[in-house]
Amino acid sequence: MILTFLSDYGTSDEFVGVCHGVMRRIAPDVPIVDVTHGVPRFGVREGALTLRNALPYMPAGVHVAVVDPQVGTERRALAVRCAEGDRILVGPDNGLLSLAWERFGGAAEAVDISRSPHRLEPLSATFHGRDVFAPVAAALAAGAELRDAGEPLDTGELAVLELPTPRRQGTGLIAHALAIDGFGNVALNVGHADALEAGIRMGNRVAVNGVEAVVVQTFADVESGQLLLYEDAWQALALAVNRGDAAARLGLERDAEVMLEPLAGG
Repeated sequence: MILTFLSDYGTSDEFVGVCHGVMRRIAPDVPIVDVTHGVPRFGVREGALTLRNALPYMPAGVHVAVVDPQVGTERRALAVRCAEGDRILVGPDNGLLSLAWERFGGAAEAVDISRSPHRLEPLSATFHGRDVFAPVAAALAAGAELRDAGEPLDTGELAVLELPTPRRQGTGLIAHALAIDGFGNVALNVGHADALEAGIRMGNRVAVNGVEAVVVQTFADVESGQLLLYEDAWQALALAVNRGDAAARLGLERDAEVMLEPLAGG
């Protein structure tokens, strides 16, 4: 069994270390993998996408994620068993976990761990990562039963993150900037099938918001400074500039619409 940990806490203070300490006290022999603590502050969607993309490459186990702008409110705290892959997700009921459980066949079982017998007391109103999510996740990783960790929930009532979908417009496809990484690469909500349907294929030239790009396999397939479209590591279409910043070049922010239009003779 393994325990993974993702958050928007950053690493400039004690938050991550304290959560590690709590988990170690409860499950000293369980390995802990830090997926990232660099999710943008309060970035529920960015955290959900990161969790979904990372977990297929992690061993099966318990996966705790904390991006929780509503901490201390009536939002529920969850532990969810995925239908596939022998995985349990632990985190707030704000959609953060939903893309991951969808990746693993859906939510098969869920409990509300807000008042779990595994939580720490006294309970802080503002640090549920330490007092709820870390101790419950560690207890589950150490062998505690999910049904004993909280009150059962109807999986149909759990918060689900809704992502925008691409749409056709004339001969083009309107996509959306789902996420922008530290290199300025822009992940789009366009899968392989969507791209093919829109006539976007390897080697094509495509107008991206009116700027010409070429569809290639990797960054170095174009000259330095050239705009490109490629299938990223998560099998989605993405924008980049070889040795540059595509988001800055095109003036894109998260959720921005991106018009992709194959060019004649491309």
